[in-house]
Amino acid sequence: MNNPMQTHGAPSWIQHHGPDPVAARKFYETTFGWAVNDMPMQDGSAYPAIMVGDAPVGGFMPQPMPNGSWMIYITVDDVDARFKKALAGGANAVSEPMDIPGVGRMAAFADPFGAVISVFKYETPQE
Repeated sequence: MNNPMQTHGAPSWIQHHGPDPVAARKFYETTFGWAVNDMPMQDGSAYPAIMVGDAPVGGFMPQPMPNGSWMIYITVDDVDARFKKALAGGANAVSEPMDIPGVGRMAAFADPFGAVISVFKYETPQE
């Protein structure tokens, strides 16, 4: 099976954004029986990661956001090139390409139909 964090074009991560991350975490832990583990980050904070078996597959944005939504991350070979291609095809920038230390490079855009998606290139191959 191909690792989605290494496979161009594969959905590789989901992330919940919302006004109350703690309550959202509890809701989904109860609703789906998800195990959510606090993963230590390089800056000393913790990221609530959704686990499937021993593997993290998503998480909950720790900082509150005004509206609730799920973000899907797609693994790409080149964040900057794919972001530019999306904009040339009619997408609107949501967040410009940026590096996330210890994780990788990402950007987000709204497609011409209004749906928001993120593209991601992981810093190191994930096993």
